[in-house]
Amino acid sequence: MAYNIGMDAVEDVKQRLNIEDVIGEYVQLKRSGRNFKGLSPFSSERTPSFMVSPEKQIWHDFSSGKGGNVFSFVMEMEGLDFRGALELLARKAGIDLDQYRGQRGSSRTKEKERLYEALDLAAKFYQVHFSKSQTALRYVLQKRQFTKATALEWRLGYAPNTGRALLEFLKSKGFDEKIAQAAGLTARAYRGGVQDMFRGRLMIPLQDPQGRVIGFTARLLADDPNAPKYINTSQTMLYDKSRHVYGLHLAKEAIRQKKYSVVAEGNLDVIASHQAGVRQVVATAGTALTEAHLKALARFNDDVRLCFDADRAGINATERAIPIASRVGVSLSVITIPNGKDPDELIRQDAKTWQHIIETPQYALDWLIDRYQKEIDITSAKGKREFTDIVLAVVMRLNDPVEKDHYMQKLSKLLGVSTQALVGKSDQYRQKTEVKLKKPKGSFSIPDKATIDYTKTQNNLLVIALTQPTLRRYLDPITDHMMQGDEQKKLLDFLKTHPDFNGDIKQIDQDLSDYVKIISVLYEELYQDLELTELQYEAARLQAHLIEQYVKTQKNRLSSALHANVDDAQTKSLLEKVKYLDTLLKAYKGT
Repeated sequence: MAYNIGMDAVEDVKQRLNIEDVIGEYVQLKRSGRNFKGLSPFSSERTPSFMVSPEKQIWHDFSSGKGGNVFSFVMEMEGLDFRGALELLARKAGIDLDQYRGQRGSSRTKEKERLYEALDLAAKFYQVHFSKSQTALRYVLQKRQFTKATALEWRLGYAPNTGRALLEFLKSKGFDEKIAQAAGLTARAYRGGVQDMFRGRLMIPLQDPQGRVIGFTARLLADDPNAPKYINTSQTMLYDKSRHVYGLHLAKEAIRQKKYSVVAEGNLDVIASHQAGVRQVVATAGTALTEAHLKALARFNDDVRLCFDADRAGINATERAIPIASRVGVSLSVITIPNGKDPDELIRQDAKTWQHIIETPQYALDWLIDRYQKEIDITSAKGKREFTDIVLAVVMRLNDPVEKDHYMQKLSKLLGVSTQALVGKSDQYRQKTEVKLKKPKGSFSIPDKATIDYTKTQNNLLVIALTQPTLRRYLDPITDHMMQGDEQKKLLDFLKTHPDFNGDIKQIDQDLSDYVKIISVLYEELYQDLELTELQYEAARLQAHLIEQYVKTQKNRLSSALHANVDDAQTKSLLEKVKYLDTLLKAYKGT
């Protein structure tokens, strides 16, 4: 099957998948600061030198000099070409590549823009009908006590209770049924044909971090026990509930300023909190907090506070979220509202208490232990078994060994059992849940030691020059002939022709961006804690070493050429080159 697939498919796959999750199927990774470390899958090393950067979506293997993005890793491990890796990862991401077939250039981007336009127009349509609906106005302004300004800020609307009102409106504005369906605005009617997806409901637009409408949550206003209270836009090209954080477009500045975020269950809880002046509040679709949600919030601050209902669903959601937060590097805590109220109810009664509560959270795992301690009789053997069945499973999935040890000791004291007993049970849990790593199917060769050393030297010198403009003078004697790869040559040329480059990766050609990200990981691992004088010494050492390696390589080639059958003129030329290399080496060796 032939595909004419452009960068849109590649970018969509990258957005859906976390590189550390994909690589984690082949390599056992452990968090190391902002990155992950593991043993190289390309060699039999015993000290971890394989790095994965979730932030940059890049991997690098120090032992072999290999590196790249998620596609290059799968190509190496599975022995696939790029198209094969794309198809494998697309299946993993739940993306149908057929939808990209035959699309050229920016056609998919244009389709997305049409969806944004249709959804924005739908939001305006719903807003107009909201202003005319007494039912919707009473619910929002009286029952929920939202102001008109709040309704406008959140673009609240009303879907008229007719079959095709929105669809006919969109058609009148030049949008066909295909676009309306792709935007999640229509659905198949029971009796055939197409009708509006939302009818007779309060419409709450779902907006991305830039404020663009990507879907809707629709709340039932009629008293109908057989109808669901809320329905949401199904997954579309723009909307993915496992990634969308409701209200982030209006909360992100407050999250930065307050240095924490609050995750509530309901969209209307978020709106009520913002109206009360507490604007660092967002929501997810129900209690299903995912890694993508936490990563989206961690971009603004890594202090995340959950405000879920204290029912079984809320407890289970917190239980699932703790290991995810540990893996992402987020500090997760829980807000408890007294008397079982929801945030909206509390805010209407006493906004100051709401403010106080969110500023006094309890660390999530401590909260979870307290909750189960109240539910389970931990003085009995049966209760201790049940309690550890639940809590140990969470503790063993923590990433930080110090934190893990803290809770093992805490549980030992709480239950009156030895830490050895807990370790024994945790070993049983580990054996049951241990993930078997995939074995590589691809055949790959490791470069010889001299080649790896050469690659490391040029990469290290280039990354110091890239990040430290004052040290770029150490590139002056380096020529593109001394660089082994095309990317290294291009970056050398870029840095020489842009001596005032300030580090903005957007100024670098697209085909160099992945390479720059890879060597940036090198800088973080090797050099970021060094003083400028130490970096200067290192740059000088690398410069001399690179020239020495280059000269040695070239002299070996010239020596082989001299031993071949060559005439006197060729011999003289080769000897002149050897003499030049000796002079070059003498000039820089030991500097």
